[in-house]
Amino acid sequence: MANNQDQNRGNQGGNANTNPGNFANDREKASEAGHKGGQASGGNFKNDPERASEAGQKGGQASGGNFANDREKASEAGRKGGENSHGGGRKSDDNR
Repeated sequence: MANNQDQNRGNQGGNANTNPGNFANDREKASEAGHKGGQASGGNFKNDPERASEAGQKGGQASGGNFANDREKASEAGRKGGENSHGGGRKSDDNR
């Protein structure tokens, strides 16, 4: 039984000839499938700039990365960035 399982593992994924879902031999079919998927995805804002703008605004508001109203947070972030930059400005020569 174990021997049969080992033999079947090699064919599990199939190949271009045995797997009808594989587009390796039919570029036109693959292109058509990709095109249909893109049309149905609903994630493309090409035809709806208002929706795209709204999504961008929501993303910016929810990101938590804007320090315009919180100087303390901005200062802390800058300090942490400086500590992790590895770009010189060492306090003493003892750290070498």
